[in-house]
Amino acid sequence: MTAQDSKLGDTDDKIFVGKGEEQAWLTLALANRHGLVTGATGTGKTVTLQVMAEGFARAGVPVFAADIKGDLSGISEVGVPQDFIVKRASAMGLNFQPDQFSTVFWDVFGEQGHPVRATVTEMGPLLLARMLDLNDVQEGVLNVAFRVADDAGLTLIDMKDLRALLDAIVPDSGKKGADAEEDPLAAIRKAAQGFGNVTKATVGTIQRQLLVLENQGGTKFFGEPALTLKDFMKTDRDGRGMVNILVADKLLQSPRLYATFLLWMLSELFEELPEAGDLPKPKLVFFFDEAHLLFNDAPKALMDKIEQVVRLIRSKGVGVYFVTQNPVDVPDRVLGQLGNRVQHALRAFTPRDQKAVAAAAQTFRPNPKLDTAKVIMELGKGEALVSFLEGNGTPSMVERVMIRPPSARIGPITPDERKAIMAASPVKGKYDTAVDAESAYEMIQKRIAGTAATADGQADGSGGGLLGQIGSIVGSVFGTNVKRGRLSTGQVIARDVTRSVTNQVIGGMAANIGKSLGGQLGGSIGRTLVRGALGGLLRR
Repeated sequence: MTAQDSKLGDTDDKIFVGKGEEQAWLTLALANRHGLVTGATGTGKTVTLQVMAEGFARAGVPVFAADIKGDLSGISEVGVPQDFIVKRASAMGLNFQPDQFSTVFWDVFGEQGHPVRATVTEMGPLLLARMLDLNDVQEGVLNVAFRVADDAGLTLIDMKDLRALLDAIVPDSGKKGADAEEDPLAAIRKAAQGFGNVTKATVGTIQRQLLVLENQGGTKFFGEPALTLKDFMKTDRDGRGMVNILVADKLLQSPRLYATFLLWMLSELFEELPEAGDLPKPKLVFFFDEAHLLFNDAPKALMDKIEQVVRLIRSKGVGVYFVTQNPVDVPDRVLGQLGNRVQHALRAFTPRDQKAVAAAAQTFRPNPKLDTAKVIMELGKGEALVSFLEGNGTPSMVERVMIRPPSARIGPITPDERKAIMAASPVKGKYDTAVDAESAYEMIQKRIAGTAATADGQADGSGGGLLGQIGSIVGSVFGTNVKRGRLSTGQVIARDVTRSVTNQVIGGMAANIGKSLGGQLGGSIGRTLVRGALGGLLRR
């Protein structure tokens, strides 16, 4: 089937992107080999992104895209057959048919879309350290805090949980001796010091960085109900892929929060999705706008993580497309994995710009008919150099093409239109109301108030919260949930049995309860136990 044979241009296994001397087709079976859309501001990157997103949605592939300027929101409304659009479509042999696509809007701040939340536990120490701009020492202390939380069954959901935990691991500077008051957090402090020297000054620095993050809106991001990523991977009643748009105009004012949030979602998909092998089309396609923010000042450990995830997530059926101004914005070891390329115009006003243009030209498979470096600077708005992977997985020769017009509206929607879309959203009500479940902050406050389990109870595996409740039940059966020194000989023996049974059973019980609660507090507990069981494998 050719573009002329289809009123939309697409076929069952390809997306029609544009036309020059040759037609530019993106093969769905190779779309999970990732891609790159680059070009200077105002050259048409957003329209190209919309064309590709529409093609994926028609093929039944869900899409996630960050909308920096609000222009991509028009994909949710019927396109307008303006003269220039109809003219361009006709020149490509297309019969322009206005269309619209099922869209779900998301917003970290909960203002222009459904709230997007993650728990602190799910974010993990590596990405959180990146978000807080911590140095190696401070990141080490943060890792200690997460390890102590995992071992003690302290679920970290929101910022107040993390603050309470950091306060709890600071060495006690109070009075020592026989007449000193018992420290209710002694077990936590001792556990923290067992992993290394945790100083008050370092913890104080992390706390100040948390304040900066809170001032940027981080408080709204951390909490529950946490996002279930499967909600991104849905189709509508017509079998088309849902288009998930992250409203990012305000979020981009906090570049680290924006970049780390997107990395977290990619990492979560990588960890949660099963191996899928080579599929006829992706399960999900991710578009990362302003991709350079993902890599700016990223430490080596994080770069290694990004490279690993991008390299391996292909086998999970996820395609990742980076959108930025120049290919040099993407590190070489990631750039080499991006097989599908669209290059809009670049301008070369300085020697540095000229080097960037030359570098961009070198990323394409040469075409004897084109001087790629020269053409990059001559491209008009809506034109691009395109090279997509061919049937054998090798890149096609670069071609100069005119990008086809989108079928949906070009440009932003109105507030009333957005409100109507959210009112009919398939996830309406699921994330809109925050839930403050019992977690580390409440558990620690109970200990301080003397109402939580004793430090010895923690050592026995009967921590606070849900884990503590389970451990308390087991302890009650054997009569061991009393203070040390009051145990009978039989209870001492029973306590040892309790420890063994609790250590082997409670983890599985909590994990199962976590699954049944579906992403609420129990989901976080189940996640914590997985982190504790697998150690560095799930550490981020």
